Amino acid sequence: MSNLGRAARWAGARFSRRLARSIPFVGAAVAFATLGATMRRKGVVGGLADTGLNSIPFLGAAKNVVEVVRGEDFFPDRHVGRRPATRRAARP
Repeated sequence: MSNLGRAARWAGARFSRRLARSIPFVGAAVAFATLGATMRRKGVVGGLADTGLNSIPFLGAAKNVVEVVRGEDFFPDRHVGRRPATRRAARP
């Protein structure tokens, strides 16, 4: 094996170790980036709980897999009722 091949294998192994160590932080950053939208959609408590579980590396992935299999969220979206706009009668 040439020196160039050894250097490439060493660099690849070093890069993969660094990437593997950074994955939990990247997942937490993505989860917290979506915190505002999740809190608006699910409410404060539901949004915090959902984001908190998603930020934990393997637990968040397992939660998402179970939600896909079940077909519904653990923390459902809140239903904010909007009043329909009333139409005024046209003046004669």
